[in-house]
Amino acid sequence: MNDIEIIADTKDYLVINKPAGLLVHGAPHIKETTLVDWLLEKYPEIGQVGEDLDRPGIMHRLDKDVSGLMVIAKNHASYESLKDQFKNRTITKEYTALVYGQVLKDEDEIDFPIKRSTKGFKMAAVPQNFDEENDEAKVRQAATTFSVIKRFINFTLLKVIIKTGRTHQIRVHLHAYGYPLVGDSLYNNKRSKIKNKKYNLGRVFLASTHLEFKDLNGKKQSFSVGLPEDLIQFLAQIK
Repeated sequence: MNDIEIIADTKDYLVINKPAGLLVHGAPHIKETTLVDWLLEKYPEIGQVGEDLDRPGIMHRLDKDVSGLMVIAKNHASYESLKDQFKNRTITKEYTALVYGQVLKDEDEIDFPIKRSTKGFKMAAVPQNFDEENDEAKVRQAATTFSVIKRFINFTLLKVIIKTGRTHQIRVHLHAYGYPLVGDSLYNNKRSKIKNKKYNLGRVFLASTHLEFKDLNGKKQSFSVGLPEDLIQFLAQIK
């Protein structure tokens, strides 16, 4: 897995640029190589870090078909510090996303709560006034903000910041907002499904491009990466 780019490698944490197509961690039914496999081979000491040794050092996830920045704890002190920052929502996570259609607002916040769909492999957004007493699925509050980077005729490029870290949050929220992500085969409508087949991007047009957190000395660490080449090429050919 030579395409995992190491952005920062310190005694306390590792920051990587995860490529699309790579799972972060495995599961009993998964046989393919994961980011955790790579970590354990390259940094065996990480194997004992954290509360779940199937996901050692892992502080947050990126979906398989999403690329970008991730921070991984290399010792227990860093793990606890980062865990508190994620819990208190003091970590900044910014994404670059391309959606179908022209988003009308220059910026907005999407705050639909999220629950697991009746189709257990995906999530679903629900209205703010959902009936909590009669809803059997666990509903979690979620907040996503976005601002427009560039409008095309048929697409909009967005900067997206998540205030919460729910499963598939950006994908669920943008789909519910009416602007599904390009290349998203899970959260789509009839029109975007047809377009996904036409463009055949082969991944979700979503990348974690900026990450900020505090190290164990309380100093803010800030990391940014550009879009991967496949997404740059896609942008160059659309209207």
